Amino acid sequence: MTQLSHLIHVYGVLIVFGTVLLEQIGLPIPAFPVLIIAGALAVDSGANWPMYLAVSVLACLISDYFWFRAGRYYGKRILRLLCKISLSPDSCVSQTEDNFSRWGAKSLVVAKFIPGFNTIAPPLAGAMGTTTSRFVWLSIAGGLLWSGVGMGLGAWFHGSVDDVIAWFETLGSTALMVVGVLLALFVLFKYIERKRNLGAADLPRITMDELKDLVESGHDPLIVDARGVTARQLEEGIPGALVYGDAVPERLMASLDKDRHIVIYCSCPNDVTSAQVAKEFLKNGFHRARPLRGGLDAWNDHCAAGRADAELKPKAG
Repeated sequence: MTQLSHLIHVYGVLIVFGTVLLEQIGLPIPAFPVLIIAGALAVDSGANWPMYLAVSVLACLISDYFWFRAGRYYGKRILRLLCKISLSPDSCVSQTEDNFSRWGAKSLVVAKFIPGFNTIAPPLAGAMGTTTSRFVWLSIAGGLLWSGVGMGLGAWFHGSVDDVIAWFETLGSTALMVVGVLLALFVLFKYIERKRNLGAADLPRITMDELKDLVESGHDPLIVDARGVTARQLEEGIPGALVYGDAVPERLMASLDKDRHIVIYCSCPNDVTSAQVAKEFLKNGFHRARPLRGGLDAWNDHCAAGRADAELKPKAG
C-alpha cells in the first residue's frame, strides 16, 4: 500500500489512467481504491486532482466506447461472451437486461456502481441502438460521477486513508494474505450462490427433438417465452410463443389446461430463467411443464439445420 501511494504520487496520471482503463475493460483490477488514494493525496500532497479526475473519466470513456462498438456490431453474442466469463454467468443476462429495461440508456450513469453491470451496460446500449452522441454524454456523466465519488471519498477521509496505509505497512506481507483471503472468500461466495441457483432450478429439460416429436404427434404443446423485455427487443423469439411477462402469472395459469404440455424457454446460460418459471408452473399443478434445453439458441440451431437440410435435398436429387 505504501508503494502504491508512492507510485500514485510520482506517476499519478499514468497509474490512475491505467488501472481505471483495465478495470473498466473487465480485468479484476481494483481501480476504486486507487481513486480514493489519489483523492487523499490531492489533499495531503497538493496533487493535481483535476488531472486525475480527467484521465479517469477519459479511461472510462475509452473502455465504454470500445464495448459500445462491440455491442453495436456483435449484439447478443458479445453479451453472452461477457456473461460466460463473469462470476455469476447464470444470472448475468437476466439481471443485466432487467436493469437496462427499467432505466434504458440512462442506466449508464450509475452502471459503474453495480458490480457486473458496469461492463455489460455499454455493449447492451450498443446492441439496443443507442445513438453514439447520447452514449458518449451518458458515459462521460457516469465516469465523472464514479470517479468523483472515489476521489471525493479519499479527500473527505484523507486522514483515515493515511491510517489504513500505515496499518498495511506494519502488516507487511500479511496484508497481501489478508487481501488474498478476502478475495478468495468473495469468489467462494459467488460459487456457492451459483450452485444454489442451479440447484433451485434443477429440473428435467426437454430437448428440441422431443419438442419436435410432441408437435408432430399432435400434442400441441404451449411454448412460453420467459425472457425479459430487453432480450425480446434484441432477438426474435419462437413464433407463436406466449410471453410470460405480459400476463399476471395467476391469471395466465388459471386459463390453461393443466394436462397440456408446456415448454418454457429463455436465453440465459443453463436455462436458469426458464427453469424457474417451469418450477412455478409445476407448483400450480402443471405436471407437464418443462424448460427447453439450450433455450432460444437450441431453437435457432434446429431451424438453421432444417433450412440447411432443405437446401441440400434438391441437390441430392
